[in-house]
Amino acid sequence: MQATTENVNDVYFDGMYKDIWKSLIPDKLTAAEVQFLIDETPLLTSSKVLDIMCGYGRHSIALAQKGYQVTAIDNLDSYITEIATRATAENLPIRYIKEEILNFCGDEQFDLAICMGNSICFFNEADTLKLLSNLALQLKRGGKLVINSWCIAEIAIKNFVAKGSGKIGTTEMLTESEFLFHPTRIETLNTFIAEDGTKEFKKAVDYIYSYAEMERMLQATGFTIKSAYSIPGKKVFSFGEPRLYLVAEKINE
Repeated sequence: MQATTENVNDVYFDGMYKDIWKSLIPDKLTAAEVQFLIDETPLLTSSKVLDIMCGYGRHSIALAQKGYQVTAIDNLDSYITEIATRATAENLPIRYIKEEILNFCGDEQFDLAICMGNSICFFNEADTLKLLSNLALQLKRGGKLVINSWCIAEIAIKNFVAKGSGKIGTTEMLTESEFLFHPTRIETLNTFIAEDGTKEFKKAVDYIYSYAEMERMLQATGFTIKSAYSIPGKKVFSFGEPRLYLVAEKINE
């Protein structure tokens, strides 16, 4: 199943931002998210987990270290190589696959699929529906889908910033963003400046869906929303919170 259009987000993480992204995520957040996945879904020792757009595998590795069977998918060679190295060194039960997620068609059924780190917002509506339909096919009936986002409308509208700057480690980061319509989205031009003055320019697009639009797309592809949190497992999501953790269940065969 091919994407409807070329997606600029496919190459966003293949440069400086790959390492910046890793430095932005504290270990304690990953630990809290993983415990939430185990408690909320809930996972059993025999459970199989599908981690899509897994990045460097922070959830995949942590779940595999607890004994769950994990399939990790990402389109970036260096991320998959990093996961493979960790899996081999620690003898972890991870199956790692380099694949564009809209092209992935697995050969097993999963108890849980996770789409973390705001990656659900990388796709326009048509491709989001394709992605959710594919995930429904990969899940057992009653299986759970957990989506983490900070770009649904109830978050993005309140927190939108047109220009920003900062330093992450030794890299300076400048951002210029536009809130656009038809489809509703935020387009951001990022400038990364390394310590030696080297510059890298990357464009990102985050498609903005309201909670109701997310619910409609999930229902259209065979899911029902079970819960939604701003702090995983602790605080129910409400307008303007910085993050959404949405738990959906597959209801169709």
